[in-house]
Amino acid sequence: MDVLFQNDTDINVDQKLISDVIRAVLSYEKFSDNCEISVTIVDNEEIHALNLKYRGIDRPTDVLSFPLIDFTKEKLPSDGSKIYLGDIVISIEKAEEQAKEYGHSLNREIGFLTAHSMLHLLGYDHMVPEEESIMFGKQEEILEKMGLRR
Repeated sequence: MDVLFQNDTDINVDQKLISDVIRAVLSYEKFSDNCEISVTIVDNEEIHALNLKYRGIDRPTDVLSFPLIDFTKEKLPSDGSKIYLGDIVISIEKAEEQAKEYGHSLNREIGFLTAHSMLHLLGYDHMVPEEESIMFGKQEEILEKMGLRR
């Protein structure tokens, strides 16, 4: 598993935590670890601009996922070649705000956002009503196993 990590802020972020959560999601989903994921940490201003550009929503958000595979239309390579899953963009400022709001640690919030986004990269969509409870249940189970409790 390769995680291409970029932090565009001055706030220190635990890269190992993010990699561990990505690995836990891949393992939980029994997905090959012969893959690559890009993770970028940004501020609210940057994620606001991305949210407006790609989703037409004029406000900052906590995390954006940019999957490169449409699992409903594409087959994964069977020749052992690396699978490029996509990009995760996390607003560290929003993560800090939400950690305080929900009364848990910043690591728990970053873990939640990473797990949530990874499930999107693997084809889950909580906007589909029948997938919402499945997706959120998986996130909680993964985080619980990692000790990242609320």
